[in-house]
Formats: sequence, C-alpha cells, structure tokens
Amino acid sequence: MVSTVTSKSSRPGYGRLLRTRGAWTFLLPGFAARQPFAMLTLSIVLLVQHTTGSYGAAGAVAAATGVSMALFAPYSGRLADRHGQRAVLLPGVLAHTLAATALTALALAHAPLWALFAAAVPTGASVPQIGPMVRARWGVKLKDSPLMPTAAAFESVTDELTFVLGPLLATALCTAVDPAAGLLTEAALTLVGGVLFAAQKGTEPAAAAAHARVKHASALSVPGVRVLIVTFLGIGSVFGGMQVSLAAFSESIGSPGLNGVLYGVFAAGNMLSGIVCGAVAWKAAPQRRLVIGYAALALAASALWTAHSVALLGGLGLLVGMCIAPALITGYTLVEGLVPAGARTEAFTWLTGAVALGQAAAVTVAGQLEDRLWNGAGFLVPMAGTVLALVTLVALRSRLAGRPRGRTVARGVGHRAPVTVD
Repeated sequence: MVSTVTSKSSRPGYGRLLRTRGAWTFLLPGFAARQPFAMLTLSIVLLVQHTTGSYGAAGAVAAATGVSMALFAPYSGRLADRHGQRAVLLPGVLAHTLAATALTALALAHAPLWALFAAAVPTGASVPQIGPMVRARWGVKLKDSPLMPTAAAFESVTDELTFVLGPLLATALCTAVDPAAGLLTEAALTLVGGVLFAAQKGTEPAAAAAHARVKHASALSVPGVRVLIVTFLGIGSVFGGMQVSLAAFSESIGSPGLNGVLYGVFAAGNMLSGIVCGAVAWKAAPQRRLVIGYAALALAASALWTAHSVALLGGLGLLVGMCIAPALITGYTLVEGLVPAGARTEAFTWLTGAVALGQAAAVTVAGQLEDRLWNGAGFLVPMAGTVLALVTLVALRSRLAGRPRGRTVARGVGHRAPVTVD
C-alpha cells in the first residue's frame, strides 16, 4: 500500500524549496528575463492604438505577435531539449530585441498596417521561453523530489507576479513617458535578462541526454497534453480579453492610467491564490481539482461583461484572477505525470504557447467588439473562451491520467516516491 502521510516537518513547502542548493542562481535572472513577457502585448496595444486610433488594429497587431509566439514556442522548447537552453536563448533574445525595436519604429512612423504585421511576426516568434526553461531547471535540481509540485506552484506564482508588475510598468511608461517607452523597455529587459539567465550554465539541463530522450517522440503525441492545450487556450482568452477590455474601459471613463491598476488587481488575485495553492497539501486528485477550478473560472469570467463601474469591475477581476492560478498550477503539475522528462521543456512551451495563442485570438476579437459594439463587449470573449474549454475538459478529462510507471500517488506522478497526497 502506498503511504499517504508524511511527518509535518518533512511536508514540502516554499521554505524548503527555496533552500534547494543553487536554485537562486537561476531564479533571480529568470525572474528578470521573464518580466518583459508580461509587458509585450499591452505595450503593443497601447502603442499601436495611439498611432492608429483603433483598438481593432492594435489588437490585430498584438494578436500577430501572440500567434507567432504560440507557433514557434514549442519548436524553441524542442531545440532547447536537444541542443541546450543557452544555444537557443542567446540568438533568440538578440533577434527579439531587434524585431521589437523595428516594430516600435514602424508604429511611430505611421507605417501601413501590413508593415506592422510583418514586424510583429518575428517579434513574437523570438520571445524567449524563460518560464519553461526555469521549470526544466527545477526538474534537474529536484529530480524525483516531492518538492516538484511545490516548484510548479512557485513558478506559477512567479509568473503572476510578473503579470502584476509588467502591466503596471507598461502602462506607466506608455502613458506617463511616451507611447513607445513600454515596448522599447520590454526589448531592453529581454536582452539583459536573457543574457544573464543564459550565463547560468551550472543548472542547465544536459543537452545530449535530452536529445536521446526526445529524438523519437514529441510531447504533443501525449493525449493529455492536447487536452491541457485546449484548457490553456481558454485561460489565454481571459488574459487577452481583459487586457483590451480594461484598456477600453479606462479610456472610456477618461482615466487611461487606471488600466494598469485594474489589470494589476486581476493579476494580484491570480498571484495570491497561487501562493495558497502551493502551500496546501491537496487530497483531491489533480484531474478533479482542474475540472472544479476551471468551472469556477468559467463562472466568474461569465460575469465580467455585466460590470459597469470601477469597483464592480475591480472586484470581478480579482475573483477571475483568483480562479486562474489553481488551473494553471494543476495543469503544469499534471505535465510531470504525463510527459517523459526529456520532453518536458517542449510540453511546457506548448502550454505557454497555448496561453499566448488564446490571448492573441482574444485580443483580436475583443478589439473588434470594443470598436463595433458597446463599451465592455470585449468581456464576452473570456466568457466564451472559458466555457468552450470547460466543455472540452469535462468531455476528455480521462486523458489526463498519468503514465503508468510503478506505484502511483494522488499527484498523478507515479514515478515518484510516496509523498503527501495532493
């Protein structure tokens, strides 16, 4: 029989996780390098809307960036598994810096829309996949440790902290300094942070071993990964719909600077619930937690379009944010049991790319709805995206069962030693 109880002193937690030898050598530069990711879409929306006067055009250009990132991210992850993170990261951050700078120059020059699209594609394709790379490094450090689910929660919290700071910084730069300041700062931070992260070679997963494991299989061949991709597409629709619709709402009431505050409240709810999720020793199976948590997200997102005041919109945004983190954390935790170790960077980039693709589609549709219908119509996008993803998740939830590998625990990662039931 599998033991389901450990002593209180040995229970995985954030303190124990952060005392992992060598963790801070990649955590600090990793945080700096992923910060620009949270600034990119909003910086593009604010810049292009300023130069064109259209949220529809701004959303479409931002969507082109998101789509290209979603399409190229898994390929980038596969290359990192095979050839090493440093070999992929260094040329990538340089290409991204050049492309984002070109997009900024074209927007300020009032170039035609097709030219902005042409610059948006390489800008998105070259976005460095820092989050998946950090998660892969945790895998190297922790191996079969029961701290892996705690690391998944910690990384999701870190992601959300960037989505608290990033939109606030992008909005402040674009509204108080210059419409181009947000995107230019994003490019500079990507370059500096990416180079610092790449310099941490001691914690980088071994490229040769990774190549041997992923040579004949892709993470996309795992049915559960495909279900998670649809689930994360719905989460992306929330991010994209909120970004455009909150910007339009703030503009409509004559307080554009309020956009960053409202989005920060939404992201803060996400971060705070993520902290709680990582600290709780869950007893329910992760598949069940994902379905229940996602149902709550769909319900909360369905109420956004009814909000017509700052206070109500802030409260609903906080609630929606609190529902996102549990779904993200549980999804990333499920990857540990679904995907072989040598393909996990690719798997993580598929999920990250799915969020970006859902965000891109949502930015486009929400921008068109805001331009053509009533103020707040863009909030219909998060509702539609999460409801459709929930239907898919419920119908295909059986595919999220972990790979059979010896004895199993409730976390869905049967190759681990017995740990506290999650």
